[in-house]
Amino acid sequence: MKPWNIEICDVTLRDGEQTPGVSFSCEEKAEIAGKLDTIGVEVIEAGFPAVSPYEKQCVKTIADMGLSSRICCLARAREPDVAAAVDCGVDMVSIFIATSDLHIRVKYKKPRDVVLNQALKMIDYAHDHGLKVRFAAEDASRTDLAFLKEVYRRGAEHGADLLSFADTVGYLIPTEMYRIMTDLVASVDRPFCAHCHNDMGCAVANTITAAEAGAFQLHTTVNGIGERAGNASLEEVLVALRMKGGVERYDLTHLTALSHLVERYSGITLPRNKPVTGELAFSHESGIHIAAILEDPLTYENFPPEMVGNERKFILGKHTGKKALEHVVASIGCELSEKQVCRVLDMVKEHSEHKCNITPDVLKKLIRKAKEEKT
Repeated sequence: MKPWNIEICDVTLRDGEQTPGVSFSCEEKAEIAGKLDTIGVEVIEAGFPAVSPYEKQCVKTIADMGLSSRICCLARAREPDVAAAVDCGVDMVSIFIATSDLHIRVKYKKPRDVVLNQALKMIDYAHDHGLKVRFAAEDASRTDLAFLKEVYRRGAEHGADLLSFADTVGYLIPTEMYRIMTDLVASVDRPFCAHCHNDMGCAVANTITAAEAGAFQLHTTVNGIGERAGNASLEEVLVALRMKGGVERYDLTHLTALSHLVERYSGITLPRNKPVTGELAFSHESGIHIAAILEDPLTYENFPPEMVGNERKFILGKHTGKKALEHVVASIGCELSEKQVCRVLDMVKEHSEHKCNITPDVLKKLIRKAKEEKT
């Protein structure tokens, strides 16, 4: 398979921090940025400098870390915003304007062409000050397609290095994303970016679909955090790129540690069954599954836990089978007769049917009870 032509821009430190109630310290941002760099993420969006002096300081700190990743920041199409990006010493600025009729009417209260012409001047300003420019259309997915193409065409004429398509409110499903992105990529000779939100649970699927349709830069956040229902999850996008897109250059072994780090710093608790990095992502209870996994893990795992820095777990419960129990009992250094194994298995099922978790301590108590019974 020829690997897909993509790069990752992780926006955890900007869009991820816009999750209600989340605020990273400068030290936390720097640590997260360092781990993203270790994984091999090509672009890190470090923040939105115009928000506050502290935010600007944090962006500058990350820009000065000497990472291999290129550092980007966000700016409205206003000279003070772009000037703040210049001051931070970032490699690239993402200049955005809202392009849908709804947003233009509510936010700008100006004609389309006025909004666009003001933004184009900011592309020129950023280039004059030595920055690469990503020209981003906010609410692009709800924008009249003819006008959207004009926005991108004129942005390209002013030298925008990348053109960004934002599904700001998670409006699209994958079939729509494929159709629109294919059309856009064919219409303008510039690399396109896909920035997807998760309001209908389609952010990862839309991001991967956009890549398949020709989008180059894919936007993600660790754990999929972000405004409202969040953004496309870095972990899930990278695994999908490895498994389906032939992209093998990222070091995925750090994903689980990074996921848990962001969980701690953001205060947003991971679902136990979160794909890739969740506690249950590689946990198995079914006796049928475990018996097969003991022969070959590929029977019930699409990819190995070691690939993403996670670990396989066998959970005892009402669906547990004899082989699974024997394996778990042996793993804790116990030996049981055939009859004792059957007795412990009966007790495990009985306990779990009463919503009692079979922890290692509970299992040891059941084993002791089985051994104490007359055989």
